Amino acid sequence: MSSVQINATTSNSMSAPAIEAANPLVGITLLNPNGLSEEAAAKGVRLTPKALKRIRAAMAKENVSPEEGGLRLGIQGGGCSGLSYNIRFDSKARERDRTFTFDDAVIQPIRIFVDPKSFIYLTGMVLDFEETLMRQGFNFINPQSTKSCGCGSSFST
Repeated sequence: MSSVQINATTSNSMSAPAIEAANPLVGITLLNPNGLSEEAAAKGVRLTPKALKRIRAAMAKENVSPEEGGLRLGIQGGGCSGLSYNIRFDSKARERDRTFTFDDAVIQPIRIFVDPKSFIYLTGMVLDFEETLMRQGFNFINPQSTKSCGCGSSFST
């Protein structure tokens, strides 16, 4: 009679190689809000130059004054993954909003408004704009997101 004993040990040579997550911000130029350090800006909301250009053009088209109005970013329940991004123009900031001002010294600065509840989910987010033959629109590069739907308009944390 023979017996086989199995030891529950692992060796380093048998372990799976560590998988590093790709950084989606590699190669992207980021604009930090005015008056914030690099570290503080990384905890707020940042834009790419393409997003800033597109926001300016859309604000001019919609007759939204850059001196008083701005772009409101928010989160609402819904969508394929549970939470959806909400983006619209607003005539002024609300009392408890966080306001991020971006100025690339080309024209007038623009402002981004984020309400306190949405900011919980948007901390560290980068708003980019993509324009290809197949697709045109804003991309939300959100480190808080653990899963998103195929179109990128909804996510979960």
